Amino acid sequence: MRFFATRPGAAMAPGVALTLAVALAALLTMQTGAPAQDAVPSTRSQIALSFAPVVKKTMPAVVNVYARRVVRQQGRPPLMGLFPELFGGGGFGVPRERVQQSLGSGVIVSPDGVVVTNTHVIADATDIRIALSDRREFAAEVVLKDERSDLAVLRLVGAKEALPFLDIGDSDQLEVGDLVLAIGNPFGVGQTVTSGIVSATSRTNIGASDYQFFVQTDAAINQGNSGGALVAMDGRLVGINTFIFTRSGGSNGIGFAIPSNMVRVVVEAAKVGGTVRRPWIGAAVQPVTPEIAESLQLRAPVGVLVNAVHKAGPAAAAGLAVGDLILAVDGHEVNDADSFGFRLATVGIGKTARLDILRNGAKKSLQLALQPPPEDPPRELTKLEGRNPLAGATVLNLSPAVADELRLDFDAAGVVISHVEPYSLAARFGFERGDIVRAVNGDAITSVGDLRRALAQDAYRWQLVIGRGGQDRTLIIGG
Repeated sequence: MRFFATRPGAAMAPGVALTLAVALAALLTMQTGAPAQDAVPSTRSQIALSFAPVVKKTMPAVVNVYARRVVRQQGRPPLMGLFPELFGGGGFGVPRERVQQSLGSGVIVSPDGVVVTNTHVIADATDIRIALSDRREFAAEVVLKDERSDLAVLRLVGAKEALPFLDIGDSDQLEVGDLVLAIGNPFGVGQTVTSGIVSATSRTNIGASDYQFFVQTDAAINQGNSGGALVAMDGRLVGINTFIFTRSGGSNGIGFAIPSNMVRVVVEAAKVGGTVRRPWIGAAVQPVTPEIAESLQLRAPVGVLVNAVHKAGPAAAAGLAVGDLILAVDGHEVNDADSFGFRLATVGIGKTARLDILRNGAKKSLQLALQPPPEDPPRELTKLEGRNPLAGATVLNLSPAVADELRLDFDAAGVVISHVEPYSLAARFGFERGDIVRAVNGDAITSVGDLRRALAQDAYRWQLVIGRGGQDRTLIIGG
């Protein structure tokens, strides 16, 4: 092959330039077996770029979840006493039953038919059916529902052979820009795969669940994708698709998935037949604002600031003190209470976490033992009855365990309302789950026993002090 040079500044005819470029690419391909950089592809294998191998490996493990629930509604009054059968056959206020169907997705995570989906997909379901990609269908039973993470674990009933499943990957290995696939059943059209990239790996403060720590992706996620798989290019599960931000109801490229490391915690809890227990450290933290960062002489707002420590909790035993700045948990940066809680939850009960902190300008590490919240005092669950404003409310003694369940301050004390019966006196007067009863008619309430004695009096006027949202309010009824 002969090469021709042109003098400096001389223009080469377009056709000649293209021919020469193709010739050079062909020569380099023959010599190296690979196309040169920026060369024109000459074979199908050089052109093809496909996710098909990953899809073939993962799609059989993603299932459709059909949840059926019965909803009771108040019946309509018959029209002038005529044709009552048109209105459920009863008079005003006669309840009727209506069946609701919901559609979502799920992921098989073990060959014996364990399926992970979102709690909101199967909420209050009386019947759950699972459809595989090969059109087989199974009934499913609920093994565990964890509303705080919005994850549920199901088990297929009647599966007699090993099923396709996805390995749970390490979501901490994801980086912004990584390619991912979202697999599910959007709008009920059938199993669908969309591709995108990881837009963020630790999105918090978006109000979707109690543990707000999500993988954000621009892979299209739509209605029906909830509970489906977010898959990395190695075919491992890195997230459970959960929700999107949208104005139209369709995907706008802002979707969120629960990280697989949280999925692993919930699945492991289901395997031992328990509930998901979160670590209690006996401390409260707050985010670092620019003003706080300036006062601490930080270059930028980082970490979480300890603002309270329980004197008998694990944090105090580890040496954590008010004013400490927690920078990382086991090497993972934390910048708000959500990320801090997520990191502790994924370490797990019974283990030890390393906290990297800043104290008085010096960095140090502490070893924090992760323990379940204690139930001291015992809860003494009691449903209140009688002629008093709290009739119909169920109350408990507050302990760290109860405070954790009801999302109250870690050091809250007293008696808390855990449930209010609909249409009861307590419901009429506006009492809610999480209200703390501080006092009744001037008597301080520190236990369920105190409250029962205070409500036993035959009073015509009631004065109650109720704690709600960090503030105490006085309610006067009667008199």
